[in-house]
Amino acid sequence: MSINTDKKTQVPASQTPETIQAASDDAEKLKDPLALGEQHRQLASESLRKLLEDERVPESVRDALKDDYAQVKGMLDKLEHGHIHIAVFGRVSVGKSSLLNALLGKEAFSVSVLHGETKTSNQQAWEEYADGGLYLIDTPGINEVDGEERERIAHEVASRADLLLFVIDSDITDVELRALKIVAQTHRPTILVINKADRYIAKEKAQLLDVLKERTQGIILPENIIFTTAQETRQTIIVVDNDGNEHETERVRPVEILSLKTRLWEILEAEGKTLAALNASLFAGNLSEEVGKRILAVKHQMGEDIINMYCLAKSLAVAVNPIPFADLVAAAAIDGSMIVHLSRLYGLPMTTSEAGELIKTIIGQLLILMGTTWALHVGATALKLTTGGLSTIVTAATQGAVAWYSTLVVGRVAEKWLANGKSWGDSGPKQTVQQILDSLDRDSVIAEAREEIMGYLRKTLRS
Repeated sequence: MSINTDKKTQVPASQTPETIQAASDDAEKLKDPLALGEQHRQLASESLRKLLEDERVPESVRDALKDDYAQVKGMLDKLEHGHIHIAVFGRVSVGKSSLLNALLGKEAFSVSVLHGETKTSNQQAWEEYADGGLYLIDTPGINEVDGEERERIAHEVASRADLLLFVIDSDITDVELRALKIVAQTHRPTILVINKADRYIAKEKAQLLDVLKERTQGIILPENIIFTTAQETRQTIIVVDNDGNEHETERVRPVEILSLKTRLWEILEAEGKTLAALNASLFAGNLSEEVGKRILAVKHQMGEDIINMYCLAKSLAVAVNPIPFADLVAAAAIDGSMIVHLSRLYGLPMTTSEAGELIKTIIGQLLILMGTTWALHVGATALKLTTGGLSTIVTAATQGAVAWYSTLVVGRVAEKWLANGKSWGDSGPKQTVQQILDSLDRDSVIAEAREEIMGYLRKTLRS
């Protein structure tokens, strides 16, 4: 069999030399931590910028979360300049500031023995880092401020930092362990530093290490438990010579932070920009979630105003309508308009027909769950024909109050359905209606509505 060599072979566009080379380049980038870190940084920056520039966020929500938005702006600036922040936590006197000074190689952080010296977080650039842009941040001692404020500061600083040092100087206390758990909730890489290690002999250090590994299991990686000596110390020792005479002398214990530096470099080399990018993305994600909750809360408040407006309109329409049962038709139309209005608020527009179907579903559940109330509503309509004078006002106000209550229930059920994305969720319509009924004190709602309607009717009759 002969082969026609004149016929050209068709190469799929996805397999041309150019696309194959591009795919190969992308694969190489995924292997390169620096390239991958830069990609993460760009994605995180874009995410933060979109969050800041989202025009759909109401001003009221921005005002309520202004501190969080300020943090996002700071994070965006940090990302764009390639900065990495390392924050240190610990009790007073464990040597936090001394440790940072030892890392910096200069006295930049206060090491005052006065309790409460560090009131706010303080940061210094660590110029030893080859890529630059690395900052060390000191924080108040976890026993320098009250519990709630301590937790707030710890969570806030940890959320903005990229890597954390938690410093202790002995076995971890219950207060320290609680603070460590709060810091760990931010999902930042954390190193547990046991400072003042010169006070322990090798056997004691091994025992302490075993205890700390057990107590921090699931919180700190074993390789992230590091011993340090942040300050040079002098020890007085007694030397006995050959003749049995004792002589007093001094021994200097040098600064020892090499193990900590090595571990820091390992983490920064492996993750570097990715750390800052992922941490910024975590913060942005949390803020986005909080913004969503705030927007939903604002919409809920606006929804309440809309529902109350329609409750008043429907109750007055029912109360002043002299034609029996005709008010029920008008009431249904008012409820339909309310649901259409609510649907626009939630950005899920509905037609009048769709609103009518939703009302049928809600009314069907109401008839099952509260049939006696609807009987009262119809009975009050008939009573309007057989009474006069003040009795008419009382009856009309009662009927209007029941109409108010029914619209309140319909509105809140519809709003919950809309807030859930036009869905009943797992609960279904019956349980949703029941939850709304349980959340309302029917008698109180009807009594308050009745008084308001009677006041309006009296004013109308006098005029």
